[in-house]
Amino acid sequence: MGQEDPSLHGDQAGIGDGAKAVRGPGRRLHGAIAHKLGMAILSGHYAPGDVLSGEVAFAEELDVSRSAYREAIQVLTAKGLVESRPKAGTRVLPRHRWNLLDPDVLGWAFAGEPDIQFVRDLFELRAIVEPAAARLAAQRRDREDLRIMKDALAAMRRHTLATDAGRAADRDFHNAILHATRNDALMVLAASIGAAVNWTTQYKQRARALPRNPIPDHVRVYDAIAAGDAAGAAEAMGVLVELALEDTASAMGG
Repeated sequence: MGQEDPSLHGDQAGIGDGAKAVRGPGRRLHGAIAHKLGMAILSGHYAPGDVLSGEVAFAEELDVSRSAYREAIQVLTAKGLVESRPKAGTRVLPRHRWNLLDPDVLGWAFAGEPDIQFVRDLFELRAIVEPAAARLAAQRRDREDLRIMKDALAAMRRHTLATDAGRAADRDFHNAILHATRNDALMVLAASIGAAVNWTTQYKQRARALPRNPIPDHVRVYDAIAAGDAAGAAEAMGVLVELALEDTASAMGG
């Protein structure tokens, strides 16, 4: 859902005029509405405490069924962005209530211009989680884990991180490390870490090519994990995350 649906454009929160052309399966429709509203909230068009237009008004503006709009609001509610109460309407919740690690929410944040502090928060999380995960992976990985990491590296080289396929391979690499920890609590973070890796990498390339090739940084992490060097794996991953933050901050001009 990271790419904007061209069938949903408009004035109010980016929703409106072009929305009248929207038709299709209900799941796709309410997902597109949730995407546009989510982008509007993450971009600050709707601030915490703001009340969204009523169900009837929004449905009429979008020329969609009220049920599709309600389903979209249910998606946003599940992600902690809004709450709906009888007579009070649908209100945007405070930022600390948002599920910022939800892959869709991450996509909505990076679909516009993400806040530099939010980006730094993500990298602080990665700097805490991923070096520790690499340390455990070096101690617990098996041959299959190493094969998946090696295959991911090969795909990253083949496709480059400028392509969807290359970024998918990058996600696979980081996911494989989390899986190799054999720690269920860490493995739960795989989708969130993978989404953060994907969106920051894609964001860095919007206006220009990547400032440097990050694949050698990944190779150093792999080599340490393959060698069973726990301290080396943690150090290499820490450097990888730190350099990725520098690249992203540079792309944002901050």
